Amino acid sequence: MSWKWEYAFGAEEAARTAPADFLARVASKADELVRAAEAVHIHGRAHQGIDPRGGDVIVPGGMFTYQVVVRSERIYLVQITYLGF
Repeated sequence: MSWKWEYAFGAEEAARTAPADFLARVASKADELVRAAEAVHIHGRAHQGIDPRGGDVIVPGGMFTYQVVVRSERIYLVQITYLGF
């Protein structure tokens, strides 16, 4: 299994109504988070500790909140907020 990102909870519903250019910026930042997590947690499936804290990422037009789940090798986008600017 390799690291990936995906929408979770209500973020998937919000992504259906957000503009494509905003979603492209969100996807680009999520890809960066995946690469960083993959570099830090080389043996993610064997992780024994607690998961690191997620966070908020500001992108042009809004923001998103993410959570890292190391043993699943996933970055979950749990909330997307499109503000339109």
